[in-house]
Amino acid sequence: MAKEDDNKAVVGRWFTEFWGKTFNPGVIDDLAAPDMLQKYSLHEPRRGRAQIKAAITDFRAAFPDLNFWGTADLIAEGDYVVGQWEGGGTHTGAAFSDLLAGSLPAATGRKLQFTGTTVLKVINGKIVEEIGLDDGVAALTQLGLITHPAMPS
Repeated sequence: MAKEDDNKAVVGRWFTEFWGKTFNPGVIDDLAAPDMLQKYSLHEPRRGRAQIKAAITDFRAAFPDLNFWGTADLIAEGDYVVGQWEGGGTHTGAAFSDLLAGSLPAATGRKLQFTGTTVLKVINGKIVEEIGLDDGVAALTQLGLITHPAMPS
């Protein structure tokens, strides 16, 4: 289980330093493979450290209090680690256009809180893939980019 434990340690650090309340930009160079693939349903896929850095920088500029945290123990098998999470933030910063469903003007004040599950592939201590399934409907509804249809009475 040494490999799985090592991989869980890599992902635990990624979740804490990349997605957590206190962002450490250096974690990208430390843990992301040079051509890492990052895919979530709300955004276009990103490939490589430069795209990932740009995306998280924009996300954190728009949501300065952004914070995601694990909600269950990490599960590891071979090169893969699965994490369940929750998080969000308040859009008090810059305009944000990195959503497939639309853009936000600066500082809407809208609060974002949603959950998801992510599968990460770790090879030789570097994350080569981060593929997540998030509750995009909840996120986009909270941001006002989609609305719930009227429910029949």
